[in-house]
Amino acid sequence: MVIAKPGLRPSCPHFSSGPCAKRPGWSLQALTDAVLGRSHRSKIGKAKLKRAIDLTREVLEVPADYRIGIVPASDTGAVEMALWSLLGARPVTVLAWESFGEGWVTDVAKQLKLKDMTVLKSGYGELPDLAKVDPATDIVFTWNGTTSGVRVPNADWIAATARG
Repeated sequence: MVIAKPGLRPSCPHFSSGPCAKRPGWSLQALTDAVLGRSHRSKIGKAKLKRAIDLTREVLEVPADYRIGIVPASDTGAVEMALWSLLGARPVTVLAWESFGEGWVTDVAKQLKLKDMTVLKSGYGELPDLAKVDPATDIVFTWNGTTSGVRVPNADWIAATARG
């Protein structure tokens, strides 16, 4: 099967594979010293990560006794880091209506193996009954479900008495 090249160019040529645009003036020259096709565990990969962490600490004035984590997959990596760091002290409610929430249900149940867990699930692209969320629990949910196109409309359903 031959796939034809599109006949029209996009009106804004500043695009990428993700939701962010490349800056005006960007070129392949920006990748001259990029570590492409190498593991982050390689000597050069580790050096690049160390440099990024060192610069982050310097620019943001992060205290020396704080750890800085660089994670893959943008928000997904950050949420997973939070799951592993924050959950377990009290019961947790995990909401799922699209792929990210489903993944976090799996993380909490099968990876963290938390026993005091409630899952509120609904059909793909449909919000579960948010009134059923127990405010005494930690709550894990996808605010903007980019894979399903469904987002939580507001935070009114999170009780003012929720423990923080």
